[in-house]
Amino acid sequence: MRKRVWHAMSGLALALGLATTPSLAASPADTYPDGPVTLIVPFTAGGSNDVLARTIGQKLAAEWGQAVVAENRPGAAGNIGGDAVARAEPDGKTLLIAANNLLTMNPHIYRNMPFDTQNDFAPITVLGWVPVALVVNPSVPVDSVAELIEYAKANPGKLNYASSGAGSPQHMSAELFKALADVDMLHVPYRGAAPAITDLLGGQVDVLFGPINSLLSYIRNGDLKVLGVTGPESIPELPDVPPIGDTVEGYNSDIWIGLVAPAGTPDEVIAKINQSVVAALQLDDVKASLANQGITPDGTSVAEFQELMQADYERWGKVIQDAGIQLD
Repeated sequence: MRKRVWHAMSGLALALGLATTPSLAASPADTYPDGPVTLIVPFTAGGSNDVLARTIGQKLAAEWGQAVVAENRPGAAGNIGGDAVARAEPDGKTLLIAANNLLTMNPHIYRNMPFDTQNDFAPITVLGWVPVALVVNPSVPVDSVAELIEYAKANPGKLNYASSGAGSPQHMSAELFKALADVDMLHVPYRGAAPAITDLLGGQVDVLFGPINSLLSYIRNGDLKVLGVTGPESIPELPDVPPIGDTVEGYNSDIWIGLVAPAGTPDEVIAKINQSVVAALQLDDVKASLANQGITPDGTSVAEFQELMQADYERWGKVIQDAGIQLD
């Protein structure tokens, strides 16, 4: 009798053991997401980061059958929103829409970063690129990048340039230009792109490196002169405008926006999010919607995004160090 009971109990124990054996347990990706997903946008509503979050969020919600909410947490050049995600539970349900300045520039600029961009985030994919153009007020007597360099060298310190804030990608684009072209221009930081463009139009400042989606109407109306684009090739919106790199060797400074999760998020969850997001970025209506906002969709592998992050981290670190840019 005892023998039969032992066999019965052993069979039950074996069944329970198999049911809980890790190798047979369900993958976290099988049930992901089992609740709402929040996309933290570390900048104000209406910008490129916000547009990407809301566009992609709608597609993910439809695919996953869960709410996907874009939440704006602006401040400190993106550091406030970044900190919220760095501290979040690594379950894939709190993600960060992260521009390149947050991940690759801020660590070199800010003395007291609240998180480690290289170790506190898990890369997922590059969502898109925002082309940047070099424009000047029509009163500046130049019509090309070469002429701007010549004028700046002949008039050291006379030209000033606006940016949407110290440490912004626009600021860094100008500093890279100054370093590679060996010219001197005074930085005038603003609280956002809109007031910077207003003063550029009014002639209070001379030069601006800015996102094409904010500048295109002024360029087409003749209110601003465009001299070049900051990426490695011309863009469809301005097909006749050459890359700055054609004149300044090694120059390349587009804005990219990526998606990251808290470090420790399971690899299989990262892979599932990557697959869903990349598929969404390839949809015709998504491409058209983003193009209307001046955003070129991408959709990379995790490894490709990791490589881009590391390369830009090193590249911008040198630019920032050489320019002596440091903020509290």
